[in-house]
Amino acid sequence: MKTKIYIILAIVIAFISCNKNENMPIVETNLLIGNWSNVIYENDQLIFNRVNELPNEEYGLSFKEEYPTFLEKTSGWCGTPPLSFFDIEGTWEVKKDILKIYDAKIPHVEGASRTLIHNFKIISLTNNTLILKRELTEQQRDHQELMTLFNEFYEMANSKNCNDSNDWSFVAYGAKACGGPQGYIAYSKNIAVSLFLEKVEEYSKLEKKFNEKWGIISTCDILAEPKKVVCKNGYPTLEY
Repeated sequence: MKTKIYIILAIVIAFISCNKNENMPIVETNLLIGNWSNVIYENDQLIFNRVNELPNEEYGLSFKEEYPTFLEKTSGWCGTPPLSFFDIEGTWEVKKDILKIYDAKIPHVEGASRTLIHNFKIISLTNNTLILKRELTEQQRDHQELMTLFNEFYEMANSKNCNDSNDWSFVAYGAKACGGPQGYIAYSKNIAVSLFLEKVEEYSKLEKKFNEKWGIISTCDILAEPKKVVCKNGYPTLEY
């Protein structure tokens, strides 16, 4: 009888230990506290070095123990040159090897809303080096799909030299959140025009859905429509 009791007790202790380990972080979160910058992009990984303070014109992350709070020095995940850096504040937590960053500036409480803005997998963390792999959020995956389609029709539009403006036309593309197109793009009549226009239309519809789904805002100015395409040094230029 005693043997059976010991066996049952051992199983219970093992079960509790396993559950406890499942919830325990496998990363020493205390090592995260501080500032990280001088980032190196290697394939899909971001390699940071510990710094005394975040530079003003460079990407960086800062983790504080209080709350716990977070600050990101960024130009935005879809920024294009010239870059303008700004600060994003939020809170952070680590579950096992996953680092989650939220826009909330206060600790999470039951029922309070917060938005996940970053989802990183911690590859390595030492006193001086932090290696992260970005786990894309749903919004970032949607944006990536949008940009893939944009690149497809953009490359088609720029696949020909512009030598005779009569061989060129233009079309509106995209959808501003406030209404109207994002812009106009010139294209050669010597490409697969039907396929090109299909991709432009598909992109415009997808961007409209993206704006509605994620509550994107934009300016409400109305873009002037170009009058014609002119060729300059082999490149098409829209003339207004």
